[in-house]
Amino acid sequence: MPDHDAIIIGGGHNALVCAGYLARAGLDVLVLERRDFVGGATATEELFPGFHVSSCSYICHLLQAKVIDDLEMRKHGFDVLPLDPEPFQPYLDGRRLARWHSPERTQAELASFSLRDAAALPEWNAFWRRAAGIVYPWFLRRPPSLGELKDSVAGTDDAAFLQRLLTVSMGDLVREFFEDEAVRGSFLQVQDVGDPEAAGGAFCYTHIRCDAFSRPEDIGIVRGGMGMIANSLADSAREHGVHIRTGSIVESITIDSEGARGVVLEDGTEISSKLVVSGADPKRTLLGLVGPEHLPADWVTPVREMKTRTAYLKFHAALDRLPDFSRYFPDGYDPRYIASMKLCPSMEYYSKAWHDAMAGRPAAEPVMEVQIPSVIDDSLTQPGQHVMSVWGLYAPVQPRDSNWDQIREAVGEALIDVLCQYAPELRDCLVDWSLFTPADLEKRVWLTDGNIRHLDIVPEQFLDLRPMKGWAGYGTPIAGLFLCGAGTHPGGEVTGACGHNAAHTILETL
Repeated sequence: MPDHDAIIIGGGHNALVCAGYLARAGLDVLVLERRDFVGGATATEELFPGFHVSSCSYICHLLQAKVIDDLEMRKHGFDVLPLDPEPFQPYLDGRRLARWHSPERTQAELASFSLRDAAALPEWNAFWRRAAGIVYPWFLRRPPSLGELKDSVAGTDDAAFLQRLLTVSMGDLVREFFEDEAVRGSFLQVQDVGDPEAAGGAFCYTHIRCDAFSRPEDIGIVRGGMGMIANSLADSAREHGVHIRTGSIVESITIDSEGARGVVLEDGTEISSKLVVSGADPKRTLLGLVGPEHLPADWVTPVREMKTRTAYLKFHAALDRLPDFSRYFPDGYDPRYIASMKLCPSMEYYSKAWHDAMAGRPAAEPVMEVQIPSVIDDSLTQPGQHVMSVWGLYAPVQPRDSNWDQIREAVGEALIDVLCQYAPELRDCLVDWSLFTPADLEKRVWLTDGNIRHLDIVPEQFLDLRPMKGWAGYGTPIAGLFLCGAGTHPGGEVTGACGHNAAHTILETL
C-alpha cells in the first residue's frame, strides 16, 4: 500500500489550502517543504536581528473569504489590520495624493490636482467593479474559456464592455479617465503585462481588481506578517491530520507506467502515494521534478516557452526610526498614513521602468510600492524601530552584460537614492538593508526566473490559457499528478483560490 493518499510538494499558501481541503475529505496527506518553515512566498522572516519582514508577498487583499472560513483561519491566528489610505503617494514637488477608503475624501485630494479628475473617480471605480464582476464569478471554479466568458454576458450591456476590455491598454484607459499626469501615474498599474500601451493590459489587470469583492475585514496588513497566513493554514491542516515535514527537499517525482506514484527526496528517501500535488510552478514541476522524458513529446517545447519574463525587485530595510515624511503633511499626520506608499510620478516614468527592464537593465528609477507595516503592526520589531519593504517594478530576469551578483549592491544603493528624494534623511535611519533580485527569489523561494506569480499573467496565460493553451486546470498530462500553485487559474497574489480549486478537482477525480 502507498505510504500516503496524497503528497503535496511545497508549503506555500496554496499548497496548504489544498492540503486542508483534502484532509477534511478524509485523505491521508503529507506536505513536504524544502525550507525550515512553511509559507514559500507567503512568509515572515527575521532578515535582520530583531526585525521581522514579509519577505515576498506583502499585502492581503484577494485571500478568498470561503477559504478563510472553511479552513477556520481566524481560529488559528489569522488577523488583518486595515490600511487607510492605500496607497499614499508623495511627489517631489511636495504635493501628495492619498487614496482613502472614503471616495469623497479621495476626491478632495484629487481636486488639488484636477477638478475633472476628482469628478472621474466614481466612474473609474465603477468601471473596475464592472470588469471584476465579469471575471470574479469564475475565481473558485474551473477556468473559463474566453467564449464562456463572452457567453456569460451575451445579450447584456456587458457584452460590448467586455469586448473593449479585451483590447484596451491601461495607458489608453488611464488617459480616458484622468487628465493630470501626476494623477495618471498614481492610477496606472499594468502588473505582468508591463507595457502601459499593450493591448489587453486592462483585461489582465481585472485579476487584481477582483478584490472589489473581498470582505473589508480581509484586506490590509496581516498581523505578524504574511507568514501568519501560512502558519494559520498549517495549524488548521495539522488539526485535521495533515503531516507537514519541513527541511525536506524533493529531488524528483516518481513516475511509472500508471502515472505519478510518489517522490524521491534529496537524501534518497522514497515516499509513495496514490497521487502527487505540486505547489511549485509548472516549469519547475514538469521540466525539473518530472523531467522532459516523462512528458508527451509535443508538450516539452510549449512548457519551455511558458512566459516568465516579468521580474521584480524586493528590497527590505531595518530602520532605527521612522523616516520623515512631514513635508507632505504640514498640519501633522498619523504615522499609519505612510504604511503603504506608491512612487510613480507619471505615465512616462512607469513606461521607462518597463522598457529599461526589457532592455536588460534594472529600472534606473523603478516604480515602487513601499510598505512600512510596523507603523500599524507593533509585533514586527521593537518600539521606535521600523521595517520597510519595497516592490520595485521592473527588473530583467537576467541583466544584460552582467549578472545579479555583480550589480546587486549598486542596484540597491540606487533604489535607496530614489527613496531619499522623498525622505532625504532615510540613510540616517538605516540599520541594515537587503535586496532580493529575481535570481535571489528563484534561489530562496524556488520561483522559476524569480517569477512571483509562477507564470506571467498576460492575455496568452489567463483564464483557460493558464498555464498554457490546450492545457487548463489542475491535472497534468501525467495521471495522478496535479498542480495547485499560482501557475494555475486564477493566477498569482495570495488568494488561496488555486489551492481550493485544485483540491476540489482532485476530489472530483477520485
